[in-house]
Amino acid sequence: MATKSHGLGRGLDSLFQMAEDDSTTIREIDLGELDPNPDQPRKSFDEESITQLADSIREQGVLQPLLVVASGSGRYRIVAGERRFRASRAAGLKTVPCIIKDLDVIHEMEIALIENLQREDLNPMDAAKGIRALMNQCGYTQEKVGLRLGKSRVAVTNLLRLLSLPDEVTEMVRDGRLSAGHARALAGIKAPEEQIRLAHKAVDEGLSVRQLEQLAARARTAPAKPRTPAARPAEMEELQEKILRKTGLKSSLTGNISRGKIVLQYSSREELEHFNTLLDSLQE
Repeated sequence: MATKSHGLGRGLDSLFQMAEDDSTTIREIDLGELDPNPDQPRKSFDEESITQLADSIREQGVLQPLLVVASGSGRYRIVAGERRFRASRAAGLKTVPCIIKDLDVIHEMEIALIENLQREDLNPMDAAKGIRALMNQCGYTQEKVGLRLGKSRVAVTNLLRLLSLPDEVTEMVRDGRLSAGHARALAGIKAPEEQIRLAHKAVDEGLSVRQLEQLAARARTAPAKPRTPAARPAEMEELQEKILRKTGLKSSLTGNISRGKIVLQYSSREELEHFNTLLDSLQE
Protein backbone atom coordinates (compact mmCIF):
# COMPACT_ATOMS: atom_id res chain seq x y z
CA MET A 1 0.00 0.00 0.00
CA ALA A 2 1.40 3.38 -1.00
CA THR A 3 1.94 5.92 1.69
CA LYS A 4 2.48 9.65 1.87
CA SER A 5 4.80 11.36 4.29
CA HIS A 6 2.55 14.45 4.81
CA GLY A 7 5.63 16.56 5.41
CA LEU A 8 7.11 14.46 8.19
CA GLY A 9 10.83 15.00 8.58
CA ARG A 10 13.68 12.59 8.27
CA GLY A 11 13.80 12.16 12.05
CA LEU A 12 10.43 10.45 12.05
CA ASP A 13 11.06 8.54 8.82
CA SER A 14 14.11 6.94 10.42
CA LEU A 15 11.97 5.85 13.34
CA PHE A 16 9.32 4.18 11.18
CA GLN A 17 11.75 2.24 8.94
CA MET A 18 8.69 0.81 7.22
CA ALA A 19 10.19 -0.66 4.10
CA GLU A 20 13.42 -2.09 5.47
CA ASP A 21 12.28 -3.47 8.83
CA ASP A 22 11.34 -7.14 8.67
CA SER A 23 9.33 -6.86 11.89
CA THR A 24 6.84 -4.46 10.26
CA THR A 25 3.34 -5.82 9.63
CA ILE A 26 0.59 -3.93 7.81
CA ARG A 27 -3.03 -5.06 8.02
CA GLU A 28 -6.58 -3.78 8.34
CA ILE A 29 -7.72 -3.48 11.96
CA ASP A 30 -11.24 -2.89 13.22
CA LEU A 31 -11.66 0.64 14.61
CA GLY A 32 -13.25 -0.87 17.71
CA GLU A 33 -9.97 -2.63 18.54
CA LEU A 34 -7.94 0.59 18.57
CA ASP A 35 -7.32 2.76 21.65
CA PRO A 36 -5.92 6.31 21.63
CA ASN A 37 -2.53 6.89 23.20
CA PRO A 38 -2.99 8.28 26.75
CA ASP A 39 0.36 10.08 26.33
CA GLN A 40 -0.80 11.79 23.14
CA PRO A 41 0.87 15.23 23.13
CA ARG A 42 -1.96 16.79 21.12
CA LYS A 43 -4.66 17.66 23.65
CA SER A 44 -7.09 19.35 21.27
CA PHE A 45 -8.23 18.38 17.78
CA ASP A 46 -9.75 20.92 15.41
CA GLU A 47 -13.17 19.60 14.44
CA GLU A 48 -13.17 21.39 11.08
CA SER A 49 -9.81 19.82 10.23
CA ILE A 50 -11.11 16.37 11.22
CA THR A 51 -14.19 16.88 9.04
CA GLN A 52 -12.06 17.87 6.05
CA LEU A 53 -9.84 14.85 6.53
CA ALA A 54 -12.93 12.63 6.83
CA ASP A 55 -14.19 13.95 3.48
CA SER A 56 -10.82 13.15 1.91
CA ILE A 57 -10.86 9.65 3.38
CA ARG A 58 -14.32 8.98 1.93
CA GLU A 59 -12.96 9.89 -1.50
CA GLN A 60 -9.49 8.37 -1.41
CA GLY A 61 -9.33 6.13 1.63
CA VAL A 62 -6.61 6.24 4.32
CA LEU A 63 -3.43 6.99 2.38
CA GLN A 64 -1.04 6.64 5.31
CA PRO A 65 -1.45 3.72 7.73
CA LEU A 66 -1.68 4.29 11.45
CA LEU A 67 1.23 3.14 13.59
CA VAL A 68 0.11 0.90 16.46
CA VAL A 69 1.46 -1.49 19.08
CA ALA A 70 -0.28 -4.52 20.51
CA SER A 71 -1.58 -3.76 24.01
CA GLY A 72 -2.96 -7.20 24.94
CA SER A 73 -6.38 -8.88 24.82
CA GLY A 74 -6.55 -8.40 21.07
CA ARG A 75 -6.37 -4.61 21.28
CA TYR A 76 -3.93 -2.08 19.85
CA ARG A 77 -2.72 1.31 21.07
CA ILE A 78 -2.26 4.13 18.56
CA VAL A 79 1.28 5.48 18.52
CA ALA A 80 0.88 7.80 15.53
CA GLY A 81 -2.22 8.67 13.54
CA GLU A 82 -4.97 9.62 15.99
CA ARG A 83 -6.25 12.31 13.58
CA ARG A 84 -6.64 9.64 10.88
CA PHE A 85 -8.34 7.39 13.44
CA ARG A 86 -10.86 10.09 14.38
CA ALA A 87 -11.45 11.10 10.77
CA SER A 88 -11.89 7.46 9.68
CA ARG A 89 -14.48 6.98 12.39
CA ALA A 90 -16.28 10.17 11.26
CA ALA A 91 -16.15 8.91 7.67
CA GLY A 92 -17.95 5.72 8.70
CA LEU A 93 -15.08 3.29 8.07
CA LYS A 94 -15.08 -0.04 9.90
CA THR A 95 -11.37 -0.80 9.53
CA VAL A 96 -8.17 1.17 8.88
CA PRO A 97 -4.74 0.10 7.62
CA CYS A 98 -2.24 -0.14 10.45
CA ILE A 99 1.46 -0.75 10.79
CA ILE A 100 1.99 -3.03 13.78
CA LYS A 101 5.35 -2.46 15.42
CA ASP A 102 7.08 -3.99 18.42
CA LEU A 103 8.38 -0.94 20.30
CA ASP A 104 9.76 -0.32 23.75
CA VAL A 105 8.14 2.44 25.82
CA ILE A 106 10.76 5.09 25.06
CA HIS A 107 10.74 4.36 21.32
CA GLU A 108 6.93 4.45 21.31
CA MET A 109 6.84 7.78 23.14
CA GLU A 110 9.49 9.23 20.86
CA ILE A 111 7.51 8.43 17.72
CA ALA A 112 4.22 9.68 19.17
CA LEU A 113 5.75 13.00 20.18
CA ILE A 114 7.74 13.61 17.02
CA GLU A 115 4.82 12.66 14.76
CA ASN A 116 2.77 15.42 16.34
CA LEU A 117 5.51 17.99 16.87
CA GLN A 118 6.38 18.00 13.18
CA ARG A 119 2.86 19.08 12.23
CA GLU A 120 2.44 22.83 11.82
CA ASP A 121 -1.15 22.85 13.15
CA LEU A 122 -0.13 21.59 16.59
CA ASN A 123 -1.06 24.11 19.29
CA PRO A 124 2.07 25.93 20.57
CA MET A 125 1.35 24.95 24.18
CA ASP A 126 0.97 21.27 23.26
CA ALA A 127 4.17 21.53 21.23
CA ALA A 128 6.01 23.03 24.19
CA LYS A 129 4.78 20.30 26.52
CA GLY A 130 5.70 17.65 23.97
CA ILE A 131 9.24 19.01 23.69
CA ARG A 132 9.58 19.03 27.47
CA ALA A 133 8.37 15.41 27.55
CA LEU A 134 10.99 14.43 24.96
CA MET A 135 13.68 16.05 27.07
CA ASN A 136 12.49 14.69 30.43
CA GLN A 137 11.44 11.18 29.44
CA CYS A 138 13.68 10.42 26.47
CA GLY A 139 16.79 12.21 27.74
CA TYR A 140 16.95 14.66 24.85
CA THR A 141 18.86 17.92 24.93
CA GLN A 142 17.46 21.00 23.19
CA GLU A 143 19.94 20.42 20.38
CA LYS A 144 18.76 16.84 19.83
CA VAL A 145 15.11 17.88 19.92
CA GLY A 146 15.90 20.45 17.24
CA LEU A 147 17.62 17.86 15.06
CA ARG A 148 14.72 15.41 15.42
CA LEU A 149 12.12 18.04 14.56
CA GLY A 150 14.06 19.97 11.95
CA LYS A 151 13.92 23.09 14.14
CA SER A 152 16.66 25.42 15.30
CA ARG A 153 17.77 25.42 18.92
CA VAL A 154 16.41 28.99 19.23
CA ALA A 155 12.98 27.81 18.05
CA VAL A 156 13.02 25.01 20.63
CA THR A 157 14.08 27.43 23.39
CA ASN A 158 11.32 29.88 22.44
CA LEU A 159 8.70 27.14 22.66
CA LEU A 160 9.93 25.99 26.06
CA ARG A 161 9.71 29.56 27.37
CA LEU A 162 5.94 29.45 26.83
CA LEU A 163 5.65 26.97 29.69
CA SER A 164 6.53 29.75 32.14
CA LEU A 165 3.40 31.75 31.25
CA PRO A 166 0.48 31.90 33.72
CA ASP A 167 -2.39 29.46 33.14
CA GLU A 168 -4.72 32.31 32.21
CA VAL A 169 -2.41 33.26 29.35
CA THR A 170 -1.73 29.71 28.16
CA GLU A 171 -5.48 29.15 27.81
CA MET A 172 -5.64 32.16 25.47
CA VAL A 173 -2.88 30.57 23.38
CA ARG A 174 -4.53 27.16 23.47
CA ASP A 175 -7.91 28.42 22.25
CA GLY A 176 -6.34 30.57 19.54
CA ARG A 177 -7.01 34.02 20.96
CA LEU A 178 -3.26 34.60 21.15
CA SER A 179 -0.69 33.34 18.66
CA ALA A 180 2.66 31.77 19.46
CA GLY A 181 4.26 35.11 18.56
CA HIS A 182 2.12 36.94 21.10
CA ALA A 183 3.01 34.31 23.71
CA ARG A 184 6.75 34.67 23.04
CA ALA A 185 6.49 38.44 23.54
CA LEU A 186 4.75 37.94 26.88
CA ALA A 187 7.24 35.30 28.02
CA GLY A 188 9.94 37.94 28.24
CA ILE A 189 8.09 39.76 31.04
CA LYS A 190 8.88 38.64 34.57
CA ALA A 191 5.75 39.78 36.43
CA PRO A 192 2.84 37.33 35.92
CA GLU A 193 0.24 40.02 36.62
CA GLU A 194 1.74 42.16 33.84
CA GLN A 195 1.75 39.19 31.45
CA ILE A 196 -1.96 38.65 32.15
CA ARG A 197 -2.79 42.36 31.79
CA LEU A 198 -1.04 42.67 28.43
CA ALA A 199 -2.51 39.39 27.21
CA HIS A 200 -6.03 40.70 27.79
CA LYS A 201 -5.10 44.02 26.19
CA ALA A 202 -3.79 42.22 23.10
CA VAL A 203 -7.00 40.19 22.78
CA ASP A 204 -9.39 43.06 23.52
CA GLU A 205 -7.68 45.52 21.18
CA GLY A 206 -6.57 43.03 18.52
CA LEU A 207 -2.90 43.97 18.88
CA SER A 208 -0.41 42.60 16.38
CA VAL A 209 2.65 40.69 17.56
CA ARG A 210 4.80 43.72 16.80
CA GLN A 211 2.58 46.03 18.85
CA LEU A 212 2.63 43.62 21.78
CA GLU A 213 6.42 43.29 21.54
CA GLN A 214 6.70 47.06 21.91
CA LEU A 215 4.45 47.07 24.99
CA ALA A 216 6.38 44.13 26.46
CA ALA A 217 9.70 45.95 25.91
CA ARG A 218 8.40 48.96 27.82
CA ALA A 219 7.13 46.69 30.60
CA ARG A 220 10.57 45.08 30.93
CA THR A 221 12.32 48.45 31.29
CA ALA A 222 9.74 50.11 33.56
CA PRO A 223 10.96 50.67 37.15
CA ALA A 224 9.59 48.15 39.61
CA LYS A 225 6.74 49.40 41.77
CA PRO A 226 7.61 49.63 45.46
CA ARG A 227 6.15 46.77 47.40
CA THR A 228 3.57 47.71 49.98
CA PRO A 229 4.53 46.19 53.32
CA ALA A 230 2.02 43.70 54.65
CA ALA A 231 -0.12 44.98 57.51
CA ARG A 232 1.03 43.73 60.91
CA PRO A 233 -1.34 42.18 63.45
CA ALA A 234 -2.84 44.63 65.93
CA GLU A 235 -1.18 42.74 68.79
CA MET A 236 2.28 43.62 67.44
CA GLU A 237 1.35 47.28 67.10
CA GLU A 238 0.14 47.33 70.71
CA LEU A 239 3.32 45.60 71.91
CA GLN A 240 5.49 48.19 70.19
CA GLU A 241 3.57 51.01 71.92
CA LYS A 242 3.83 49.26 75.29
CA ILE A 243 7.61 48.94 74.95
CA LEU A 244 7.84 52.68 74.33
CA ARG A 245 5.67 53.50 77.36
CA LYS A 246 7.45 51.13 79.75
CA THR A 247 11.05 51.67 78.67
CA GLY A 248 11.08 54.99 76.86
CA LEU A 249 12.83 53.26 73.97
CA LYS A 250 11.73 52.99 70.39
CA SER A 251 11.62 49.49 68.96
CA SER A 252 11.21 47.68 65.66
CA LEU A 253 9.38 44.38 65.37
CA THR A 254 9.77 41.98 62.45
CA GLY A 255 8.15 38.62 61.85
CA ASN A 256 4.75 37.51 63.05
CA ILE A 257 2.97 36.39 66.20
CA SER A 258 4.67 32.99 66.13
CA ARG A 259 8.22 34.05 65.37
CA GLY A 260 10.16 37.25 64.88
CA LYS A 261 12.67 39.73 66.25
CA ILE A 262 12.49 42.79 68.56
CA VAL A 263 15.19 45.45 68.25
CA LEU A 264 15.39 48.20 70.91
CA GLN A 265 16.85 51.58 69.94
CA TYR A 266 18.49 54.16 72.22
CA SER A 267 19.83 57.55 71.21
CA SER A 268 21.77 58.62 74.32
CA ARG A 269 23.74 57.25 77.24
CA GLU A 270 20.96 58.35 79.56
CA GLU A 271 18.38 56.22 77.73
CA LEU A 272 20.71 53.23 77.92
CA GLU A 273 21.35 53.72 81.65
CA HIS A 274 17.63 54.13 82.26
CA PHE A 275 16.97 50.84 80.50
CA ASN A 276 19.72 49.18 82.55
CA THR A 277 18.08 50.41 85.74
CA LEU A 278 14.77 48.92 84.61
CA LEU A 279 16.44 45.58 84.10
CA ASP A 280 17.99 45.72 87.59
CA SER A 281 14.59 46.39 89.07
CA LEU A 282 13.17 43.20 87.66
CA GLN A 283 13.04 40.32 90.08
CA GLU A 284 15.35 37.48 89.21
